[in-house]
Formats: sequence, C-alpha cells, structure tokens
Amino acid sequence: MSAITNIQNYYERLVTDEIRNHVKHEGSNVDSDYLSDVACVALNRLPARYIRHEVDMAFYMTQEELLNTSNEVKHAVKEAFSFVAERRRQS
Repeated sequence: MSAITNIQNYYERLVTDEIRNHVKHEGSNVDSDYLSDVACVALNRLPARYIRHEVDMAFYMTQEELLNTSNEVKHAVKEAFSFVAERRRQS
C-alpha cells in the first residue's frame, strides 16, 4: 500500500502558492484557520486532478492548458477569499 502514498491532488500546491501570493500582495492579516478555510473552498471549486509527480501534469499539458490552469486557480482563490470573508462577517 505504500506505493499509493505519493498520490496527490495537482491543485493543492497551486492553491497554497496562490494563497501565499495573495496574502503577500494584499497584506492580509489572517490566521491559519482562515487560510485553511480559503484553501478548502478554492480546492472544492476546482476539479480533482490526482498525480504521482508534479512533472506528470506539466509534461502532458500544453502551454495554453498551463495558463488556463493558472488562471482557474487565481480565480478560485480570489472567490474563496471573498466567500470566507463574507461568511465570517455573517457569523
């Protein structure tokens, strides 16, 4: 069974990197629970793409597909920040 432990969702790293960029550029002062909520919301808005190695996706995707994926991640993270902020204001 240890052979399957290296399977991961391709979007996880992309989403966490985009969240870090967002926080860095926006100067958001939020805690790790908030960022975890943002990550979950963003990942749930993206398709699941399971891979064994990062190069698996990069090797098989065209430049256009890579650009589209990057844009999808940016959009999902932006919407997730808004969604989580709104939900927290309501509670």
